[in-house]
Amino acid sequence: MPYYLGIDGGGTKTTCVIGDESQTLAVATAGPSNIVRVGEKRACESLHEGVRQACEAAKITPQQIACTVAGESGATRPEIRAIALRILSEVLPMPAHVVGDMEIAVEAAFDTSPGVIVIAGTGSIAYGRDCLGNTARAGGWGFAIGDEGSAHWIGRKAVTAVLRASDCEAVNPNRHAAFTNSTLVGSLLRAWSADSLDDLAGKANMLPPPDFAQLFPVLANSKDEIARKVLMNAGQELARIAALMTRRLFPTNESQSVPVAMIGGVFRHASLVREIFYNELRTLDARVQVNPQVVEPVEGALRMARRAAEKAIIG
Repeated sequence: MPYYLGIDGGGTKTTCVIGDESQTLAVATAGPSNIVRVGEKRACESLHEGVRQACEAAKITPQQIACTVAGESGATRPEIRAIALRILSEVLPMPAHVVGDMEIAVEAAFDTSPGVIVIAGTGSIAYGRDCLGNTARAGGWGFAIGDEGSAHWIGRKAVTAVLRASDCEAVNPNRHAAFTNSTLVGSLLRAWSADSLDDLAGKANMLPPPDFAQLFPVLANSKDEIARKVLMNAGQELARIAALMTRRLFPTNESQSVPVAMIGGVFRHASLVREIFYNELRTLDARVQVNPQVVEPVEGALRMARRAAEKAIIG
């Protein structure tokens, strides 16, 4: 019996799923394997560990895998794809295919049908496919200059917001109750083991930059006013890049509905982001039909592995 492996290599975790022709047999999770963010060594450790754990759970050996598809951020760059393929070849038989993380996500959300996905994990991007198979993307320009609405962006915006609120309170304490009553400050300090706001600012400005995405869980479902404003802003930013895709791929003079799917930990763990995203996107483009369930992209990688193996046999 042939076995297939799908991999979703993210900036926070790596998910590996093994299946046969018709069902999922095992799922395993390891550390981050986004080569651009964590480097080749860390990515290699995570991918090898994830593959090994998934095979153990499925009670097979890696050599029994007939075909592998891995979705990796940055895989549109030949050098990143080559590194990922080399890492996989060290533990898996060929064929293995490395594609962009948005490709496995759109496959998981829509199979071969048209639609738009928005990924909001450590980074963010919008990607879609029209009725003719044409694809396009928006956002995803990296944490230093973009990735609006991502976990990294949310963490950075939260640090900026509390420091700015502190400055405002110093000028006029009576007008800035949001900072005075904020529970967010202490949570951010604890998350980064910071002793004060000055220490927090110092850590935020370190080189290389700190892991701002590490702060996202602090904000995910916080009732703090400052946190809620940051999360609302994230939902709005994600809706804007989604609307760019719906308008680009599905002309506004056409009346058909446009399927949209949410992907990633920001959507999964922050209900306020999902709510604002839906409402803002419906305002920007009333044609959209948003899947209320957050889609798991690794299922798309497994489906693509099955299809790639079938094409190889037929070809």
